[in-house]
Amino acid sequence: MKIIDLLNGVESLRMVMPEFQREYVWPIEDAKQLIVSLFKDYPTGCLLFWSTDNPPEIKNSAIDVERYGLTDVILDGQQRLTTLYLLIKGEIPPYYTSEDILNDPRHLYFNVVSAEFQFYSRKKMESNPAWNQLINCFDVEKVDAVDIASSLVKMDPINDFKTSITVINNNLTRLRSIYNKDYPILTVPKTASIDEAIEVFDRVNSQGTKLTDAELVLTHVTGRWPQARRILKTKIAQFQKIGFDFDLDFLTRCIVVSLTGSALYSKNSKLKYENFKKEDYENAWNKVSRALDYLIPILQQDAIVSSSRDINTNNVLVPLVAYLVHNDIRFKTNEKYKFLHWMFLASIWARYSGQTDQRLEKDVNSIINEANPIKALVDEIQDMRGRLEVKPDDLEGRGASHPLYRMLYIITKNKRAIDWSNGGPISGTIGDYYSIQSHHIFPQAFLYKELFDSNNHLHKKIVNEIANRAFITRDANYSISDKAPTQYLAEVESSYPGALKKQFIPMDKELWKPENYEKFLENRRQLIADEINKFLADLENKDKKNEEIISEINWKELIEKGETTFVEFKSSLRYCLREKKPMKYIEHSIAKTINAFLNSEGGRLFIGVDDERNILGLDYDFGTLGKDNAKDSFFLKFDNIIRDYLGKENLTDVKGSFINIDDKDIFVVEVNRSSEPVFMKFENKDEFYVRASASSQPYSMQEALDYINRHWP
Repeated sequence: MKIIDLLNGVESLRMVMPEFQREYVWPIEDAKQLIVSLFKDYPTGCLLFWSTDNPPEIKNSAIDVERYGLTDVILDGQQRLTTLYLLIKGEIPPYYTSEDILNDPRHLYFNVVSAEFQFYSRKKMESNPAWNQLINCFDVEKVDAVDIASSLVKMDPINDFKTSITVINNNLTRLRSIYNKDYPILTVPKTASIDEAIEVFDRVNSQGTKLTDAELVLTHVTGRWPQARRILKTKIAQFQKIGFDFDLDFLTRCIVVSLTGSALYSKNSKLKYENFKKEDYENAWNKVSRALDYLIPILQQDAIVSSSRDINTNNVLVPLVAYLVHNDIRFKTNEKYKFLHWMFLASIWARYSGQTDQRLEKDVNSIINEANPIKALVDEIQDMRGRLEVKPDDLEGRGASHPLYRMLYIITKNKRAIDWSNGGPISGTIGDYYSIQSHHIFPQAFLYKELFDSNNHLHKKIVNEIANRAFITRDANYSISDKAPTQYLAEVESSYPGALKKQFIPMDKELWKPENYEKFLENRRQLIADEINKFLADLENKDKKNEEIISEINWKELIEKGETTFVEFKSSLRYCLREKKPMKYIEHSIAKTINAFLNSEGGRLFIGVDDERNILGLDYDFGTLGKDNAKDSFFLKFDNIIRDYLGKENLTDVKGSFINIDDKDIFVVEVNRSSEPVFMKFENKDEFYVRASASSQPYSMQEALDYINRHWP
């Protein structure tokens, strides 16, 4: 099929994206290389479609519901097809929203003379008419060979007009011929079911994939420790036997945390493979293995987490493992339940659903460096969500894929709910998830017959809402079948008094009638939310009587750990030790570090400490500010730096205080993550910095815009 026909098919909604596909995640370099390959007539693979008259749930509801005939569902090649749509049509395809485009490649430019493809660089391209935005090059009205050739001759008479227009025409014609290139298509037949189509999707996507960051790290580990992969897989099999599905990526992340104190892979400045021996990797893994062996029984017994299916992501365990490997593989009595309380909060509020690496890095840093790490972790969720308690509205319209569905199962087990057909407990310590089924209290068939349309997406959400779910055995589910609640709930309560309350069923029988279904949902949402909040509060307060209050940070110990993504050292506020006088570039260095913290996840700046962790003190700075009231003058100078470089509006996110270490004054600057991007002014220019690899990295304006779109969606 010709590429232009493919793009028109997407635009007309004849080709659609199934909901189970991920977002557009291709790096912009991959997008560029696809266009380069097509320009050079290199092979770029094929696309796989499923032609069906019964498509599954579609991303962004981008489907023509009135269409007759077959619809082509994209099973493989969506990253390539999306790239072509973005770079040729210049728009986001209908099946995605702007939030789904994690790396927008539309700032790719084409040199119509040299036939180069590069991403926009103001310095290189602004005054050179040969460089044109690629999406404009596909529009004959926007990019004209005669106009460009004329401009080139005007700029430099040495350019020959006739030669230039020939070269430009040839390159544009070659580029625009991509429209009409045939792209290989494979098709799953229309006789396939959705399950068969997804099976094909899984098979195709399991072959030829690139190494993930975790796989790359494990490759390095295996280079020094050849048995690593086999040992990790053996441990994975052991965990699976008791219901916990951990993969190599998760275990590798834990090893990195154990080894470096950081959760990052590619931008972890401490992950220098040449510095580690086989014994280092073995020791790191042994700590992780012991930590998980210690943690899993606690999850099963104290948190009622019977398997990894009870939590929405294994990432919520990474900070717990980080704490254990740095604290002799044990929780203090007063900490265990508070960590579990945080774990459920992180799961409920999807702490790691976006910006996973950055948030894991922030939380692991808090675990290792904060005096009260649990408070720091909870505060992060509070700041992210604005509240911690669950409200009934949070359950509205939510189905089995939402984290609150797992919390419903947890609190149901906590209430020691019993089965509605035999009165036995629905939970055990291992494997109970597999013997228990999710039951629709108002059965689906009953609701679709009495109240709702099974083809209506909104109706399906109402029918399958969390508040219409209970947990019973398979036999009970089969025996109830499609009976009306008015018919069977009274029988359950008669046979097993209290069984309904243990699953938060409203006991007003009027609510069991079909005409009151939505009132039933409203009442049950309230009961579920109340029980979740009670369960969380009980966890948080379980050891409150034994709580040890930690009131002071060990600053010296924190400094000895060195610079990280969240910690930076500066010798002085303004005094240059080399020139022996105040220098503007020193102040600029202070401002750019604070700017980077504001634009990242926050951090601490120690002024009066050098890069080698030596405590220098602030006497040199004090000497430049006058002998009287030196600290007051220092504060005033620091505030002025913030105002001059970053703006007074950012003072609220930057707090400074003096501490004393070894009889020397140090100034500690606590910086919060800003709620919006912060640019700084220097020599009448805007600058933008971000923390990466324990340093403050400058971003170009285009890089800043890309980062802003990702960091403040």
